[in-house]
Amino acid sequence: MTRSRRRTVLLPRDLGLIALFAALIATLGFVAVPVAGMAVPIVLQNLGVFLAGAILGARRGTLAIVTFLVLVAAGLPLLSGGRGGIGVFMTPSLGYLLGWVAGAFVIGFLTERIGAGKRYFPKVLAAVMLGGVLVIDLLGALVSPLFTGLDLGVTLIGSAVFLPGDILKAVLAALVAAAVHRAYPVPPVGIRRGESGA
Repeated sequence: MTRSRRRTVLLPRDLGLIALFAALIATLGFVAVPVAGMAVPIVLQNLGVFLAGAILGARRGTLAIVTFLVLVAAGLPLLSGGRGGIGVFMTPSLGYLLGWVAGAFVIGFLTERIGAGKRYFPKVLAAVMLGGVLVIDLLGALVSPLFTGLDLGVTLIGSAVFLPGDILKAVLAALVAAAVHRAYPVPPVGIRRGESGA
């Protein structure tokens, strides 16, 4: 089997990792802190999104988020606060949920291009900050006014309340991802452990 063919096939290990991180995001749903004046609560689940992208890479990380959201749409109460069902996609949370998909892809895309070695942690942190904090919060703030009727400028300013927690979660995710990649590097999609990706 050629390298390009191998890289397009999801191995059982890949499917297991996707399911594992979808389950992790669901588990992190126990935290939901309402914010006065904001239609979207502070949650811990985006930490799972950061980790999925940084550890699994673009393809598997994105598929983990999509898997989780499909389960939510099917009615499972997996979002913070025990929310689930197709109705959650018709709320101000929609932008953030779409941001999770885009953010995991961007984080994974960037981390897949970071070579191992010195200064690995700051590079992963930069990827998580860009894909996780910037992409997710920006998409969330841009879509939210469609449901709240608030001015975009007000929504952008209000979303700043999420930044301190998101930055802290980004640092934690980068620390964990850097440790995982050093101790137990996850092979690329379709490549078995010990098998060359070249």
